[in-house]
Amino acid sequence: MECDTETCFNGTTPQPFTDHSFYVNRELSWLYFNQRVLEEALQPEAHPLLDRVKFISIFSSNLDEYFMIRVAGIEDQHDAGIQNRTIDGYTPSEQLEKIREMVLQQLSQRNNCFYNDLVPALQREGIEFINVAELSPIEQRTLSHYFRKEIFPVLTPLAFDTGHPFPFMSNLSLNLAVEVEDEESKTLKFARVKVPGILPRLLRLDTIKGFQHDDGIIRFLWIEDLIEHNLGHLFPKMRIVQSHLFRLIRNADMEIEEDEAGDLLQTIEKGIRSRRYGSVVRLDITPSMPLSVRSWLMHNLSVVERNVYEIDGALGLSCLIDLLKVERPLLKDDPFIPANPFEDQFGHDIFNAVRTKDRLLYHPYDSFQPVVDLIHQAATDPDVLSIKQTLYRVGSNSPIVKALMKAAEAGKQVAVLVELKARFDEGNNIVWARALEDVGAHVAYGLPALKTHAKLTLIVRREQQKLKRYLHLGTGNYNPSTGKLYTDYSLFTTNEQIANDVAEVFNALTGYSKHKTYRKLLVSPINTRKRIIEMIEREVEWQRSENNGRIIMKMNSLVDPKTIRALYNASCKGVQIDLIVRGICCLKPGIPDVSENIRVVSIIGRFLEHSRAYYFKNGGKEELYLGSADIMPRNLDDRVETLFPVIDKSLVKAVMGDLEILLSDNVKAWQMRADGTYSKLENDAPKVNSQALFLQRASRKKSLHT
Repeated sequence: MECDTETCFNGTTPQPFTDHSFYVNRELSWLYFNQRVLEEALQPEAHPLLDRVKFISIFSSNLDEYFMIRVAGIEDQHDAGIQNRTIDGYTPSEQLEKIREMVLQQLSQRNNCFYNDLVPALQREGIEFINVAELSPIEQRTLSHYFRKEIFPVLTPLAFDTGHPFPFMSNLSLNLAVEVEDEESKTLKFARVKVPGILPRLLRLDTIKGFQHDDGIIRFLWIEDLIEHNLGHLFPKMRIVQSHLFRLIRNADMEIEEDEAGDLLQTIEKGIRSRRYGSVVRLDITPSMPLSVRSWLMHNLSVVERNVYEIDGALGLSCLIDLLKVERPLLKDDPFIPANPFEDQFGHDIFNAVRTKDRLLYHPYDSFQPVVDLIHQAATDPDVLSIKQTLYRVGSNSPIVKALMKAAEAGKQVAVLVELKARFDEGNNIVWARALEDVGAHVAYGLPALKTHAKLTLIVRREQQKLKRYLHLGTGNYNPSTGKLYTDYSLFTTNEQIANDVAEVFNALTGYSKHKTYRKLLVSPINTRKRIIEMIEREVEWQRSENNGRIIMKMNSLVDPKTIRALYNASCKGVQIDLIVRGICCLKPGIPDVSENIRVVSIIGRFLEHSRAYYFKNGGKEELYLGSADIMPRNLDDRVETLFPVIDKSLVKAVMGDLEILLSDNVKAWQMRADGTYSKLENDAPKVNSQALFLQRASRKKSLHT
């Protein structure tokens, strides 16, 4: 009896792959991932001191976004009375309960690490956090003067009484709930004071006049502490009875209906503004807040008990990333200069480098500069006729967009797909889209029902009376800043078949083309899932005939049930499968008779593992795809994604070498257990830190060309 992708043959009994116990809950899997991020801060040997603080910030920022998007969505389901179970068997209410339990535990770990480990360690290194109450009277007066001059003018106390409605509080805002007593009428009144986000959350005292000391110690003060100690300036002739900090997170997801998006730019702008008004999905308070104030906030913010989080210490720690600005090199990772083989070998002439041979870069170990240089060279080259490019997250000061604008001003045909729906980057993208339009570039905003997440550049150049097309295809965004922090691949090629496919993708994005067949590319939502599953099933056939089925997949997230079932089926048939999944993984490895031949590892280190690579041995005729798509329903069904083949065998060998190093990591790797939880991968083999090895390799490569 043969088993299909729905069942696995175990002896004589088919085993269904729809069993809830075979899957990890998507939301809890993300929390497992953020726990691994937190572990980078918890482990003293993992990173230098200030970089451990950085991971506290990243963990906190990640969690904020998780509540704004994922928890907000589950809350919407719960409020709508939806009780459908996820593939792993949870209802929305059960998920919310599990999420709260895990988040409370993680927040306790975070604060224990920060206040009981990192703060004392920082103090030993001459970096201190202080409170206003600890300062001398003279120093307090100096700070009071600073408050009146620099902070007081920005503050706006908002009263709440019969004549003043409950004030609106924006997403991620930090606030003080203040109770005051009128000295004349002796009546109690409430007010809200917002801690202004436009000012630094952490005040560095040695930058304030009157606080310069010769002891070399760097002292930081939370701005809310200074505001709280000077509330009397905001409420003259009032007695401050009590004040309590609170912070709120709102639903920030943005839904766009196809029939509402006739002008997508205006729709996105409206959506950005509406984020400020989404329902509150989390209210952070301090344990000292009395029940009366807590109830007052819950009632007026329409918050239920499960969304209230009591947190000791400062509320919201994503601002700790600012500590990396402190000039203490010994407390940070060693700086490195990435290799730039294009500069070293071809003097920045990207066309010359790519004309005869495909080139592959592995960022950040290889510099991202050649990607920028490609667009700059194309913009100024008189033989270049046109440039087409997709832009998803480009940042606030993009040299690539500036080069595209220069090309348009020079009269070249420039067509840019700017994805306005790139979450939390919509504002930047709107600014760049308008700037490009102003200089005459053709700007498309993507398709209302689909996000364009593909990373593509197509340049047409006249050479020897013929037109030649140059391509850049990537796994990451056209953003030089993240190009220094994220691991990603860049392929430069002139392959004609790939160029034809890329041209068809652009025609579909900017025009009305409904092209459905591609020669080389895998394109979502058209054929990515279908081809991935076909290649998985092909390995089953190779396993049956040659006993050599082999799959390696590296991605950010693995969620798609159909692909997971295909992998389970392949495992049942003996195919050896290694999955390198940084974040969410809903597949469980090591289940007897189901996934015994599957291994799942996650690598969390100095750089964000962002590249996607899909390798199939194919009986020795290896196939390798790189690209923008994770294996999630959203990437396969709701986005324009591309996976591109690596055709040059030497480049396939190079990427396979990278994957093998990642799989041998026993320093930064976590291995998933059969129950879906993770443990640090430890074995008796020599220690392998994959990212450290890649850095060493980049240094050797650079030294060879200098």
